[in-house]
Order: sequence, then structure tokens, then C-alpha cells
Amino acid sequence: MDFSSLVLMEIDKETGLFIKELGSYKATDGAEYISKMYYDGEKINLFFNTYKDVEEWEYSAIFDLFNENVFKENGYIIEEVDDEYNPTWKVEFGFIHEHQIMENTLKKICSLIKKEMDIVFLSIKDKEEEYM
Repeated sequence: MDFSSLVLMEIDKETGLFIKELGSYKATDGAEYISKMYYDGEKINLFFNTYKDVEEWEYSAIFDLFNENVFKENGYIIEEVDDEYNPTWKVEFGFIHEHQIMENTLKKICSLIKKEMDIVFLSIKDKEEEYM
């Protein structure tokens, strides 16, 4: 991991321009997968991907085998983002004003991301022929 913090910015939903910084939170294992995160005035939109470029066959395999249900079971809305170069997902959840509780929420999400990425990369190993 090359960074130590996740910074949450508020954006204007209409223009997409940054309004202000809402908080800086300690990055934990799994944070390296997060590509962007912002608050749009209604919810937090957190985007994560594979953190590394994947081959074409891996793209489909990762989307097929990634378990989104663990996020849903923890109360998060998750959806695939299919217009990115690498497999990408968006997680939505409410903004929490209490800094420590928000930091703990982000730690939990990072942990889920890391665990599921580890599982999916292990699961796709040796499955290239299935996805060619």
C-alpha cells in the first residue's frame, strides 16, 4: 500500500465539482483497491477495482466469481461498473458524521474487498481455458 489515508470529498451532484473535504480516514489492508470515493450529498460512492491490470479472460472470470453478496449482507449497495478497463464495482452507503464510526465502516469495507479479491484471484487460477 502506497498511501496512509482515504480522503472523502463532497461533490456537487449536478456539476461533479468538489465542494469540500469531509474527512480523512486511516487506510487499512484492502484500501489499495479503492480507486475513488466521494459523497454526493445523499450517499457515499466508493469505487474499487482489481488494483492491477487483468487479461481479457480474467475480466469475465472475476466478474463471474466475485461474491457481491457479502457486501449486500452487510447492508451495502453494490453494483458492477462495466465501462472501466479492469473489473470495477461501486459500493454505496450513508455518510456517518462520527469520525471513528465512519473510519470503522471504511475499515470493514476494505476488509471485505481484500478478502473477496484474495478469494476471486485464487478461484480464477488455472481457469483460463474456461474463459477463452
